[in-house]
Amino acid sequence: MSTPLSQHAIAPAEVLRGPGAWAEGLVRIQGLCRRPLVLGRSAATATLRQQLLTELLETGLEPQSAELQHDCCEEDLSRIGAVCHEQGCDAVIAIGGGKVLDAGKLLAHRHALPCCAVPTSAATCAGWTALANVYTPRGAFQGDVALARCPDLLIFDHTLVRQAPARTLASGIADAMAKWYEASVSSGASGDGLVQQAVQMARVLRDQLLLEAEEALRDPHSAAWERVVEACGLSAGLIGGIGGARCRTVAAHAVHNGLTQLEASHGHLHGEKVGFGVLVQLRLEEVLGGSQLAGQARRQLLPLFRQLGLPVTLEDLGLGQAGLHELQHACAFACRDGSDLHHLPFAVGPNDLLAALVSTCSSERQPA
Repeated sequence: MSTPLSQHAIAPAEVLRGPGAWAEGLVRIQGLCRRPLVLGRSAATATLRQQLLTELLETGLEPQSAELQHDCCEEDLSRIGAVCHEQGCDAVIAIGGGKVLDAGKLLAHRHALPCCAVPTSAATCAGWTALANVYTPRGAFQGDVALARCPDLLIFDHTLVRQAPARTLASGIADAMAKWYEASVSSGASGDGLVQQAVQMARVLRDQLLLEAEEALRDPHSAAWERVVEACGLSAGLIGGIGGARCRTVAAHAVHNGLTQLEASHGHLHGEKVGFGVLVQLRLEEVLGGSQLAGQARRQLLPLFRQLGLPVTLEDLGLGQAGLHELQHACAFACRDGSDLHHLPFAVGPNDLLAALVSTCSSERQPA
């Protein structure tokens, strides 16, 4: 039986990685544009962005600076899109974390401009992918947007990434590990060769992170650190590109999406919520799916996540005082029609999910 026609946005047109990638990338940027919009957000990276903006000016380019006021949301996209048009910008350079990179990709997509992604941490693989998540101005997830292509240029400079707090790398590790736990479920028994290969890549990625995550966090100047940051920022995106929609998200990201509906969770990073979602997904597979292997995997991950400082309970996520109504609201959103949670091979309702949320560390409690 022939494989159905499918389309894949697999990788950026060009990837520069390693120390000094930004300096090398300046020449590539000159070939892309003359008047780029330089997008950023975080006050923590403001000095770094100003330095990079100065270096762009020194090459003879005419960069125009803009900042997100919120997450990647329609209000910011409309405002900055107008600036982009008024200033005659001919490319978007997004410098920052996942939400800035998503906003930059989406702006470039909507205005038919080249896009350059410059991650300042390894917290996500957003610099690689042809996908953007959209939020409300208050930080609640709304949905994702498939883009026509991956960025034209990805500059993954180790020197820039090394300046990020260790917490961002721990978050990236959790987000990248989710590739295996979600892809192995979402792919089902696919006979598609690319899907099969992507799933095996996700397994290898998971194994590498299990072996080297702690060393990478302990020593940001080690070879393990280099391998781990590239696994989180690059390889995880490649897996999604090769495998397509069948190798992306299931319950772990659906839990993240639900938790973002609660303002108390907004102080936690994307990967921290996704990592907690992995534990919840494994709990669902263990209890509702009857999988002993899922239970073993959950118990294997718990001590590692604790060692990395990742949240493993609602209390760790700042939701220990959340009311039942709030948690039910988050679970209802995660279980809404069309949610990736329904890629699980068994039915899950909001009450099932709520029970799993409160028992990720338990081996005894069962969903009602």
